[in-house]
Amino acid sequence: MKNLFIFIIVGLAACSQKQNEENPPQRPNVLLIVADDLGFSDIGPFGGNIHTPVLDQFSKQGMLFSNFYVLPTCSPTRSALLTGNDNHVAGVGIMSEVKYPAVANLPGYSGHLNDQVVTLPEILREHGYHTYMAGKWHLGDDEGQIPSDRGFEESFTLLQGGGSHYADQKPLSPPQVMDYRVNGKKVPLLPADFYSTKNYTDTLIHYIDKNKGDERPFFVYASYTAPHDPLQAPQEYIEKYKGKFDMGWDSLRTLRLTNLKTLGIISAEVNSFAPSGIPQWSTLSAEEKVEFARDMEVYAAMIEYLDMSIGRLLDYLKQQGLYDNTLIVFMSDNGANGVMATTYPGNGDGKYLGAFNNELDNRGLPNSFIEMGPGWAQASSSPFRLFKSFASEGGIKAPLMIKPPNDTLSHGQWNRSFLHVTDLMPTILQLAEATYPTKFKDKTVRQPIGKSLLPVLTGTAQEIHSANEGMGWELFERKAFIRGKWKILRLPAPFSTGQWQLFDLEKDPGEMTDISSAFPAIRDSLINDWLQYAKANDVFDHRGHYDSLFINSLVKDH
Repeated sequence: MKNLFIFIIVGLAACSQKQNEENPPQRPNVLLIVADDLGFSDIGPFGGNIHTPVLDQFSKQGMLFSNFYVLPTCSPTRSALLTGNDNHVAGVGIMSEVKYPAVANLPGYSGHLNDQVVTLPEILREHGYHTYMAGKWHLGDDEGQIPSDRGFEESFTLLQGGGSHYADQKPLSPPQVMDYRVNGKKVPLLPADFYSTKNYTDTLIHYIDKNKGDERPFFVYASYTAPHDPLQAPQEYIEKYKGKFDMGWDSLRTLRLTNLKTLGIISAEVNSFAPSGIPQWSTLSAEEKVEFARDMEVYAAMIEYLDMSIGRLLDYLKQQGLYDNTLIVFMSDNGANGVMATTYPGNGDGKYLGAFNNELDNRGLPNSFIEMGPGWAQASSSPFRLFKSFASEGGIKAPLMIKPPNDTLSHGQWNRSFLHVTDLMPTILQLAEATYPTKFKDKTVRQPIGKSLLPVLTGTAQEIHSANEGMGWELFERKAFIRGKWKILRLPAPFSTGQWQLFDLEKDPGEMTDISSAFPAIRDSLINDWLQYAKANDVFDHRGHYDSLFINSLVKDH
C-alpha cells in the first residue's frame, strides 16, 4: 500500500510538471500610463488637493517613489522611457519644434527616434506580446518614425506634442498641425464630441478586448495628453472646482509643501522656492485673480477626469480577470508646465492666440486656449525650483507609482532611492523575459543605461543605484548632474548665473543655496562627471544658441 501511495504521488507530480511545461505561467501584461505635464504634488498620494480617488486607491496597491527623475520636457522623456537610453543617444537631444542649424546634422539632435536604439514595443512584439498605444507620440512624424513603424501593432496617436483636446484639432501654434493616425493611416477625429482623454481610453479598452481570448500578454502604452495645455475639460468637471483656488498660487504652494512634509517626503526644515519673476497673488487685480483661478480650476478638472479614465481602464482589467497579472506604472513625463503659450513658435505676435474665445464663461471649453502659467506651475512643483523645460528639480522630478504583477510586495510603501526614467525599460523587459538585442534589423544598437527595478519591487533591495553612480541632463543649454545627495546645475541668465552651482539635495531640495564655495572639490568632480556623461551620450555643447532663440522669449512672457 505504501509503495502504491508513493507511485501515485510521483505520478501526480510528473503530470503536474508536464502540465506546467505545456502551459507555462503567463508572462505579465504591462500597462504604462503617462500623464502629460503633471506636477509633482498634483495628485492625492503626493500631497495634492485635487480629487484623484482612483490614484489614491491605486497607491495602496503598489509602491510609490519620491525620488524619480525624468527629462525636462515631453519628447526627451518619452525617448528615454521607450528605449532605456539617454535622450541624445535616442535622437531627441532637441525637440522637433525647436531646431537650429548648429546641431542640424548631429544624430543626437534629429528630434525623432533614430536607428541607434530599439523601442520597448519593438522588443516585446518580437517576444510574443500584443503592443497597443493610444495618445501622444511626439517622437517623429515622417515615414519610418511613427508608432506603427516602431513596434506598435495597434495605435491611435497624435503624432505631434499637443493641441486642442476637442475634435476641432487646433494646434499649439500656426506652424504646427495635429496629425492623428490609426495604425499609420491619417484619420479624421470622430465622433464630433471627441475629447482626448475619453477617446484614448475607449481605444485602449477596445484593443485589449478584441484579442483577450488568445492568451497572449499585452503591452499597453496609455500616453495621455492631459493636463498639457491648452487646458480644456468637460464643463461639469470644471464646475466641481469653482472657488477652490481662490486662495491663489502663494497659498497653494505653501499648502502643497505642508502636505509633502506631512507625508515625510520633504524634511520639516525645507522652505519652498519662490521665483522673483512671479508676482505675489495679493498684488493682482480682482479681474486677474478671477481669470487665473479659473485656469487652475480647469487644470484640476483635467486631472480629475484623467483619474476617472484611468479608473475605467483598471476596472476593465479587473472585470476581465487581467488586473492581478498586470504590471501597472503611473508617471508624469516632466514637471508642471509654466511656459506661456506665447512662447510656442509662431505665437509671439498674438494673432493666433487672439482668435480664441477666452472669456471667463468659455475658459476650458471648445475654442479656448488657456495655460497654467508660472505661478500655478511653481505651486505644483513646490518646494522644487521652477518647472517644465528646466533641469532644476521642478522640471525633472516626477511622481511615480508601480503595481507589480501578482501582489509581490507590501502595499502602499514608499521608496526614496534615486530612480531614473531609463530604469523602467529594463524592468519591463526582465518581467517579460525579454532581452535588449545587440543588433536590430542588422544594425548594431546602443545598449540601455538604466537598471531593472525588480529587486526593489520584490523587496530584495532598497535601491538599484549606489551613491557613487551619477546621472546627467542637458536640454535647451540647461545642464545638471546628480550623484548621491549632490547636484550641480547650470541655468543660463536670467534664470541663474550661467555658471555651475552646487546643491545638497538632502538639505536643500529647492536648490536655494549654492554651496560651491564651501565644497569646490565636489563641484569640480561633478563637472568632470558631467563632461564624461556628455562624451558618452553624444551631447553637443551649444552654449548661446538657445539663449537667443528660446530663453529671451520665455523671459519676456514671464
